[in-house]
Amino acid sequence: MSARRIDEGAEVPSTELQHTFRIAAPPEEVFAHLAEPLHYVGLSPLVVSVRDVRRDGGIVTYTAVERFRFLGVLRHDNLIDVTLAAVPDGLPHSAEIFGEVRSPGRVRMSYRFVIDRHEAGSVVTDTLRLRTPLGLLRFAASKAKAVQRNRAHVLTDRLAGPV
Repeated sequence: MSARRIDEGAEVPSTELQHTFRIAAPPEEVFAHLAEPLHYVGLSPLVVSVRDVRRDGGIVTYTAVERFRFLGVLRHDNLIDVTLAAVPDGLPHSAEIFGEVRSPGRVRMSYRFVIDRHEAGSVVTDTLRLRTPLGLLRFAASKAKAVQRNRAHVLTDRLAGPV
């Protein structure tokens, strides 16, 4: 884990997480799914809604609502600002989706999905770059890694063809 400057100007810890998985869906289908903000509900077990979606050319901005539960009863909704850019230039063989997440508490995450054709489906490389204030990186990275793994399973289930 390394330290990096972010827009606030202070040194902050950062790390990069990468997960690659195969999916039995063509790149066009995976790209279309990941390019739509409403599809992110459930791709992370924390994201319960998406609102205020604004489109400006190839850039989409929106607010995602992450719901945290404490002690099984108390609930906290965390509003995060998301920017998404979808680049279909290489389709039908490859595509990219990338963006930035700004969460309260100065937690920042950039993300990138690289989608490449592989046999009858696709290979998706999901890369996250986290930047947090001191003391939060380990917690944020463990949550992000769990979300990354879950996202692969949910996306695979959603896009799996009929058996």
